[in-house]
Amino acid sequence: MKLPIIETFTRELPADSTLENSRRQVFEAAFSYVNPKKTAAPKLIHVSEEMLSTLGISKADSRTSYFRDIFTGNEIYPNSKPYAMCYGGHQFGTWAGQLGDGRAINLFEIEHQSKHWKLQLKGAGETPYSRNADGLAVLRSSIREYLCSEAMFHLGIPTTRALSLSLSGDKVLRDIMYDGNPAYEKGAIVCRVAESFLRFGNYEILAARNDVKNLKILVDYTLKHHFPHLKNPSKESYIEFFREVAERTLSMIIHWQRVGFVHGVMNTDNMSILGLTIDYGPYGWLEGFDFGWTPNTTDRQHKRYRYGNQPNIGLWNLYQLANALFPLIKEAAPLETILNEYKINFESQSLQMMKSKLGLFSSDENDAKLIQNLEDILQLTETDMTIFFRLLSDFSSEKNGYELIKEAFYNVENITENIKSKWQNWFEMYANYLKKESLSVVERKQKMNAVNPKYVLRNYMAQLAIDAANLENYSLIDELFQLLKNPYDEQPTYQKWFAKRADWARDKVGCSMLSCSS
Repeated sequence: MKLPIIETFTRELPADSTLENSRRQVFEAAFSYVNPKKTAAPKLIHVSEEMLSTLGISKADSRTSYFRDIFTGNEIYPNSKPYAMCYGGHQFGTWAGQLGDGRAINLFEIEHQSKHWKLQLKGAGETPYSRNADGLAVLRSSIREYLCSEAMFHLGIPTTRALSLSLSGDKVLRDIMYDGNPAYEKGAIVCRVAESFLRFGNYEILAARNDVKNLKILVDYTLKHHFPHLKNPSKESYIEFFREVAERTLSMIIHWQRVGFVHGVMNTDNMSILGLTIDYGPYGWLEGFDFGWTPNTTDRQHKRYRYGNQPNIGLWNLYQLANALFPLIKEAAPLETILNEYKINFESQSLQMMKSKLGLFSSDENDAKLIQNLEDILQLTETDMTIFFRLLSDFSSEKNGYELIKEAFYNVENITENIKSKWQNWFEMYANYLKKESLSVVERKQKMNAVNPKYVLRNYMAQLAIDAANLENYSLIDELFQLLKNPYDEQPTYQKWFAKRADWARDKVGCSMLSCSS
């Protein structure tokens, strides 16, 4: 296996002068050199053939012990120097100071077909940024990350990718719900892939320490390698850089809202500078449509990161990034303009996104009212978001709308006559809207099904794969992996996954209750 190594990050950015792998505050540096921990008995349990091709690695190479050892951290690839990044962040709205890659180690950067990729191991051992943690990951959280990152990509949502999923052969102690009941679990490692893993927090930590010199070096590096069209560093290019980050961030979150994805922990250290979905921890997929739902148990009280608040949190996080970039721009007005544009753009983009889910492409002054009425009715009873919108594509004025979508209700027997009446009124209004559209019924259905997935990675599905994997059965990981590569297609072979959450999963840990160790 021969990889075209090109180390721009470590070559062009300041390194931690201390080489000892000990917990500490790291100053005037973007990263620290650190090697992954060797594991007891590494075992590959799944490899993405698509990512192999993307990176220029052959299937034959992926079957070798050398591939396994490189992507579990048991060998260091020649002429590479693994490292962990230094960054800070606001966690649940509070500045947390230095955080950094506490359980992620970047192996190297490669170039394939004129595109650069950074490969990173999650769960590869301690780094200077591990604080009081062990730097390891367990099988359940690794399966969730591996499957979801690839699922999100095929949904058309910007995301980090995943190359491989491996067992470490070690046992890892975890208190899954932070309730004083730790237990040993199977250790695992995911190889993550992205153009960059830079986060808002990489810039925040330098600004917080008034390290303007290295802040400029980092921003200039970011422009050179990830925003080259912005040309040479200047006040103007820094402003445009922030504008593009804001636009990418908003676009990503609109996609999340479209498919019902809830990140669960939108701290600034979990926000990608490229607008990628990054750090799959206590995420969840809306099952019952509910703006107030959050999958993260540590967020249950205040619900800061609930589904309906994700766009607002994106804006709040951008304010923190604006503050971090201010020392280079030294003018607040252009940053405030961009932040205000985010608010305006969210309203317009959110409206267009919801209209596309409804198959509406002409404009009407009452569009927002139609959507608001729908969102209100959806919350009157527990209604599966994915199933509802998928079934809706079959609606026509000749059909009974309520009968068409009642499969999406979790408790049909609890639907009152009043709720039925509200649904009937809404469908009458919706039918009148559809009359104004020029598309045929077939064309509308195609367009609706292109934005309303039939299959998403519901938490109970991931949990079934986890339960099987704990018994050394990895077939369900592959089944879900294959299913989620075509989430908008009918896939009759996999029809069983087009189903509401099972009753057993309603209150099960890993399905409805998740923590940051998930």
